[in-house]
Amino acid sequence: MRPARLTGPGASVAAGVGDQAPVVLVAHGSRDHRAAEATRALARAVEAARPGAVVLPSWLDHTDPGPTEVLCGLAAAGHAEAVVVPLLLTAAYHRRVDVPAAVAAARAAASELSVRVTDVLGPADGSVDPGLLAGLRRRLAEVEPGGVDALVLAAAGTRDARARASVGRVAAALAAEFAVPCTVSYASAAPPTADVAVARLRAAGARRVAVVGYFLAPGLFHDGVVAAARSAGAVAVSGPLTDAPELADLVLRRVDRSVRT
Repeated sequence: MRPARLTGPGASVAAGVGDQAPVVLVAHGSRDHRAAEATRALARAVEAARPGAVVLPSWLDHTDPGPTEVLCGLAAAGHAEAVVVPLLLTAAYHRRVDVPAAVAAARAAASELSVRVTDVLGPADGSVDPGLLAGLRRRLAEVEPGGVDALVLAAAGTRDARARASVGRVAAALAAEFAVPCTVSYASAAPPTADVAVARLRAAGARRVAVVGYFLAPGLFHDGVVAAARSAGAVAVSGPLTDAPELADLVLRRVDRSVRT
């Protein structure tokens, strides 16, 4: 038996409505309610950026619905295809294991549904998307740090060396854009922490160090980065990307690229 039709966001999805495949955003999930609201806000921003698009949020953990439930609901509503966008900044465990598992479960339950999975929002094919950099610039400008002589890119953290290398590419791109040193810090899983990174730059002579939050949504990790960075003397800490227009545009370009490949 197919799952019941979805309720809540995207409940108006019906068979044969529009020519665009529905887009399913897949976020990590958090116990912090602010994170779920950020994902919903991004879904609304993507829909606003492309009139007629159906964009549904889902979460791998802590918040319902999960991506398998959303995909099965689309199949039950008569859709033949869907595009899954992992709301992740690195292609680490969640992209390699959790997202494919959720898609495989949906395909097993609704074999008539064709599902495409896009690249993550972080560097793909070794390149940093200009829209991602523009979103990070926007969030930094919002905290008005003025001139800076060094930056710290503060990420959530991962044990995956390839994923850390992709964060490093973003830091290098920011360094080139601002013409100042930019180092990486992590909230978990890998050193250094934000306070250590800020302190090292200050010890090396930097007087105005700003921290760029490499996060999609608020939560415990970002809160910890803010506290740690400020304790070490950072002049500013930018907020998560959430529903920045540059991020909504990047989501749509990931969708479009998945259609062409």
